[in-house]
Amino acid sequence: MLKIAVPNKGALSEGAVRLLTESGFRCRRTGRELTVCDPANDTEFLFLRPRDVAIYVGGGIIDLGITGRDLAADSGAAVTELMPLDFGRSRFCFAAPKELGLTSPRQLDKMRIACSYPNLLREKLAELGLSCSVVRLDGAVELSVKLGIADAIADVVESGSTLKEAGLAVVGKPLLHSEAILIGGKTGAGDSPAARKLMARMKGVIVAASYVMVEYDIKRDALEAACRITPGIESPTIAPLSNPGWVAVKAMIRKEEVNDIMDELYAIGGRGIFITEIRACRM
Repeated sequence: MLKIAVPNKGALSEGAVRLLTESGFRCRRTGRELTVCDPANDTEFLFLRPRDVAIYVGGGIIDLGITGRDLAADSGAAVTELMPLDFGRSRFCFAAPKELGLTSPRQLDKMRIACSYPNLLREKLAELGLSCSVVRLDGAVELSVKLGIADAIADVVESGSTLKEAGLAVVGKPLLHSEAILIGGKTGAGDSPAARKLMARMKGVIVAASYVMVEYDIKRDALEAACRITPGIESPTIAPLSNPGWVAVKAMIRKEEVNDIMDELYAIGGRGIFITEIRACRM
């Protein structure tokens, strides 16, 4: 049975459960149970603290896990990233009081830096050649400067609104771009048939979320131009209509381009243009 560690709370947990459910796995909890079995897919889901997922996977106790790239890096566990999961995006950044006007991490040298990711921070400080004191905190890192226990912070930033409220500003470029990822142990983690099936299903859901299906009718003499607008993945599907001068076309297009493509198709004579969502796919 394939064992998969899933975060037990927060946005990572919600995103992981949604993705797994849409991939055809039974992993929703009815209460606060720690495990959920999915006999149909020969899989067991174990709900753990997000920070602990990489520890169990790296120790070989659990086969695969879903966690944040930042949490996996901070854990120090021997894990490998198998695939990004396209949710839970954030940035790991330095931040300091806005009035200091700092623009480079070099200006933080010798300062006290508060952080909930001490191992990841120390790694980044070493890469930058900075000699800073690390103040480890488990939460409310933004308050550490105001309370006088740190001069600056290093933290995960999403929108940046919390930093602004605390009078802080990001210093320099992000140290790490994070998102939810699927992890496994260092050796052959994704090689088993069960792991490959899981990854194929999840990739199908992730890719489908970026695409829609466009269908439309077009005159045969405009078909070549239409196919340039909607080339599809391999090529569009073309079917004859009862009117010999017209054909029906179906193709996958990127969701963000929907309105522009519909405008272009209509301009060259496309009619009956409509869009449908795609729930999953295999590319």
